[in-house]
Amino acid sequence: MTTDATGTGVTEQAVASLRATPDPRLRELLTALVRHLHDFARETRLTQGEWERAIAFLTATGQTCTDTRQEFILLSDVLGLSMLVETVHGDRAPGATESTVLGPFHLTESPVRELGDDIDLVGGGEPCVVSGRVRSADGTPLPGAVVDVWQADDQGYYDVQQPGVQPAGNGRGLFTADAEGRFWFRTCVPAPYPIPTDGPVGELLRATGRHPYRPAHIHFIASAAGHAPVTTHIFVAGGDYLDSDAVFAVKESLVQDFAETDDPSLAREFGVPNPFRHARFDLVLEPAP
Repeated sequence: MTTDATGTGVTEQAVASLRATPDPRLRELLTALVRHLHDFARETRLTQGEWERAIAFLTATGQTCTDTRQEFILLSDVLGLSMLVETVHGDRAPGATESTVLGPFHLTESPVRELGDDIDLVGGGEPCVVSGRVRSADGTPLPGAVVDVWQADDQGYYDVQQPGVQPAGNGRGLFTADAEGRFWFRTCVPAPYPIPTDGPVGELLRATGRHPYRPAHIHFIASAAGHAPVTTHIFVAGGDYLDSDAVFAVKESLVQDFAETDDPSLAREFGVPNPFRHARFDLVLEPAP
């Protein structure tokens, strides 16, 4: 086995070793991965020391993962890969809700809640109501649709980041839409927050002079029988970092007004103090292929 000065022989040998892979898609993915990795090493003239540093970084990334923290998803997010995968496969029917990244904090099962429940179990934040309807792309309401919700609190922390401070399940809820596809719940207006920076991803951000902040948002996964589920956010209009999200996940259609509402009768209906903030957002699903 011989190689030339550019190492193309090694590349072809590595690719040839994959030809017997039984799964054709796996063979396609690994072949492309090998070729791109080898081309990267040739293009940058990667040194042994740099390669060792990269291996150490990936090792540390894996060692940072726990049952409540997924550092590899965070790494994918800040490199734009998570959003790219969403974009590549993001073609949707006209009017369907756009998708965006899952994020690293969907790690626990959201507690089942009744429509109208308050997912802010701590209190102290600005009262907010989120309401909308789950419907098909043709406008048909989807009764019984499931809406999974999770968010940071008004200080910018998720429950899994503050065990012992926030109760488990704070900021989370699993709701079932009513007979007209409607959903609504009480919460607080979320705050912008920095992604975790005490691990390898934070080290990478500092090394590249990037800030770690995400604009304020609420996560959703909506699903209904006969329809493709959607993973998305709503972002608080007018907030900071909408034009520089650390994970590149903002889409214009997902920026929503959390309107200041002074309506005592509506406040009584929702069970919140008046005035309050109200975000209205429909989740539009496309029929499953």
